Amino acid sequence: MTRTSSALWGRYAGPAVLALSLLPASAYALDASVEGIDGEPATNIANFLAPISIPENARLESYKAEVADKSQKALHAFGYYSAELDITLENRDDVTVRVTPGRPVKLNHLWLQLSSAGADDDALKQLIDDSTLKARKGKALHHADYDGLKTKLQNMALQRGYFNARFVTHRLEIRPWAHQANVALSMDTGPRYRYGDITISGNQIDENRLKAMMPFHEGEYYETNDLATYNQRLSQMGWFKSITVAPRLDTAEEDTTIATPGTPELGQPPGAGAQDSTEDSTVQPPKEAQVPIDVNLVPADRHRFEVGAGYATDVGPRFRFSWDQPWVNSRGDSWNNSLYLSAPRTVFEGLYSIPLDNPLRDSWEIPYGLKKIDNEDTRSFESSIALARQWKFSNGWHQRVYVRATREDFTQADQDATVYLLVPGVSWRRTAVDDQRFPMHGNRQDALFEVSDPAWGSDARFVRTRLSSQWITSLGTDNRFVGRVTVGATATDTFDQIPPSLRFFAGGDNSLRGYDYESLSPENDDGELLGGQHLLTSTAEYQRRITGDWWGAVFTDAGNAFNKWWPNDIKHSAGIGVRWISPVGPIRFDLAKPLGDEDDSGVHIHFAIGPEF
Repeated sequence: MTRTSSALWGRYAGPAVLALSLLPASAYALDASVEGIDGEPATNIANFLAPISIPENARLESYKAEVADKSQKALHAFGYYSAELDITLENRDDVTVRVTPGRPVKLNHLWLQLSSAGADDDALKQLIDDSTLKARKGKALHHADYDGLKTKLQNMALQRGYFNARFVTHRLEIRPWAHQANVALSMDTGPRYRYGDITISGNQIDENRLKAMMPFHEGEYYETNDLATYNQRLSQMGWFKSITVAPRLDTAEEDTTIATPGTPELGQPPGAGAQDSTEDSTVQPPKEAQVPIDVNLVPADRHRFEVGAGYATDVGPRFRFSWDQPWVNSRGDSWNNSLYLSAPRTVFEGLYSIPLDNPLRDSWEIPYGLKKIDNEDTRSFESSIALARQWKFSNGWHQRVYVRATREDFTQADQDATVYLLVPGVSWRRTAVDDQRFPMHGNRQDALFEVSDPAWGSDARFVRTRLSSQWITSLGTDNRFVGRVTVGATATDTFDQIPPSLRFFAGGDNSLRGYDYESLSPENDDGELLGGQHLLTSTAEYQRRITGDWWGAVFTDAGNAFNKWWPNDIKHSAGIGVRWISPVGPIRFDLAKPLGDEDDSGVHIHFAIGPEF
């Protein structure tokens, strides 16, 4: 040992030894075996005794009193006040408690009362009527029922604006010799408050617009749920980094007594006698029962930039750059732009959104973009701009009515053209999932209808629709089922003037696995893809959890793109796959093989990152 280390040891050894000497001998939690009674009372005894620890050299007998006391308290919670116990401490770690429970006390008299404004509140009265305490009258007492009703009444009173509410009487009387229990619970709610002045601070959005989104108004009765709803609405708009909606307010007792023989029975309705009240004073209502509401806001960053990367076998490496402005001006307009890069497709797109009187539901939108495609037999450059009106309905459906102007310069196989289109359309979509990242139950519905005609300046005449339905359901927590059907149809007599962006192709990760991306469609005499007027694809997949976040999958896909449909035009494939719920999102890896296809019988690999919806 060096001199330095010796000096350090000498300096700290004394305190260290002293500290170690003060530590108790090792002790362990007590494991209780309960006999004579089972179910919840037995479990409660074991739970009460578990924290007891007996030191190594302690006398076991000296701990019997503590074990008995805790066991009795555990039994009291279920109405057993006359139980007899036989306790055997086997060793420091194990105890056997033999219980002779006796008759439990039963709820005899039950007085539950509301006074002041709350006496006419149907929600509070319903809470009492539906309580387990009221249902247990004439049955064995459970202390948890009494405590539960008391807590629920306090919480609901605050939620509904009874800020002066308090219990005038809260008493649980046990009469062990009579095997009876009496309850007196009386709440004086005081007045029910209404919304007072509503103050909004820190906002960069017009105050009238924010107030129009409120689910409450000055003078209406206070409800905590209203504040939560308003907070949620403001959050959905993306205008603010921080949101606080709160009332401006300037505003634990022992209830159980064990009576002795001869004690006058608790038999008066609450408030009739001073001895039944914990406090004798009555609630004094304020002159004006109004509560001001403060809405404190912190604006979101005006500019947000994101960079993302991914990979899929359909398109190879892909990159995305986005620039979002959640608020452009005091009206709450938003502006989003993004650039998507991959080998077959380059897309720049933007969206300027103008919220209307109900910003959550209604808005005008101006989408625009540039798109370049170089894939298989398709070469295309498209520019477009649209004007759309969007509605978001309370049932989850989103509706858009729009007019889109498009210029597309394309080569599709042996067809070349530059077309101008003015396309009115309408679309509906709805997504409902229990978990956006990896849903166990959910569905997505999409429907689109478009029309074009030379009568208003378009180079092509057509009526076009595309319908898609996808669902996910589960059996237990380890079995998952995925289904998808997509149908597309085009009625036209000018197909050669319809650009590739509006023709149908099949094949790829989200279409027919076992085939390359958009490699299926009608062909010309040279075997080059032309695209189809119609589309039909479907998927059926079963997934089974392997372990943790890893899942195995088996699936079959079917479909094709065609001009005239017939069953023998349908392609089929099947395969197996692995799913991993990674920190960056679900990752899918599939091996798929076409079935009964003489032109393509090899195994295809499909890899993708991202949610199914």
